[in-house]
Amino acid sequence: MAAHRNKDTRSGSGNDRGVINVLVARFSALGDVAMTVPVIYSACRCYPDVRFVLVTRPAMTGIFVNKPDNLVLVGADVKTDYTGVAGMRRLVKELVEEYNIDAFIDLHNVLRTRLIALFCRLRGIPVYRLYKARAKRRELTREHNKVMLPMVSQRARYREAFFKAGLSLTEHFNGLYGAHAAAAPELFAPITAPKSSPSEIWIGMAPFAAHKGKIYPPEKMEEVVYSLTERAAAKGTTLRIFLFGGGEEERRILSGWDERYPGVINLAGKKFGFPAELALINHLDLMVTMDSANMHLASITLTPTLSIWGATHPYCGFKGWHQQDADTIQLPVSCRPCSVFGNKPCRRGDYLCLTAIRPDMIFKKILEKTGL
Repeated sequence: MAAHRNKDTRSGSGNDRGVINVLVARFSALGDVAMTVPVIYSACRCYPDVRFVLVTRPAMTGIFVNKPDNLVLVGADVKTDYTGVAGMRRLVKELVEEYNIDAFIDLHNVLRTRLIALFCRLRGIPVYRLYKARAKRRELTREHNKVMLPMVSQRARYREAFFKAGLSLTEHFNGLYGAHAAAAPELFAPITAPKSSPSEIWIGMAPFAAHKGKIYPPEKMEEVVYSLTERAAAKGTTLRIFLFGGGEEERRILSGWDERYPGVINLAGKKFGFPAELALINHLDLMVTMDSANMHLASITLTPTLSIWGATHPYCGFKGWHQQDADTIQLPVSCRPCSVFGNKPCRRGDYLCLTAIRPDMIFKKILEKTGL
């Protein structure tokens, strides 16, 4: 278990229930962990005398750059080091003994965190849990008689869990680097050099997602890349397009774009680490992404973001932090949304919600947002 230790903070907490050391858990997925950042940072700043101990996957700890002093990050590998019931029992034992935990906030509400909750309760530690509103999700995604009303955002549900613990929150988050600041260029030096001039335009593209129902057809996104490079060449504008991705097939596709188009830089699979990639994202003029983790990473760096939605829908409550309807591209297809996470097979079989989005729609929106 990797941890950054803080001194015990046993002073007056100023919260409704007098908690001092609060354990918070959220293990996956990446986008959901990124959505905790504005809430957890706000909690730390609203309650500076409370120590918040966040347990998550080891790789996820890199998201929490410039963290408040009273936030402790614990990377727990629940697939190798803390597996099963015995692993969760041992994890709770270590955390309670190390940090003297007196409350547990479960921001995941899955079997693994319910086991953590069980072992906390056995130690007399109160538990407060995220409410998932599964019934309303089903109403929104069912095939017939959809209830097309926006759900409460996931971040609001995170805040609600803190409120249950007696920790009411106001937002005290201005992005990972501050509202009027930017990440130091040396942080992304392993990836690329700084802009050569203020007129140079940087665009990030993250055209993939975990599920097919959230992936815009790559061949259509390549048309967007081609149009952007042609536009930049015609105007004499220096353009860099940074491609973000992960899997082997994604790396293969994006490497082809890198080879075919000037100014295109493939970052897929390069593993520079979250601190470097977040610093780069912070310097982008625009991030173009699906309803995916990169949408959330861009939003918490205050980077203008254009998100493309297919089988999912912003009404499900997973829009990026402070993103508006004008920051999205989506079609009024009556079967949308058919899934909260985009992991269900297309009922039509053709993914019309994605394939009917024309590349020129995305291209024009990018021009509007960047001035290219």
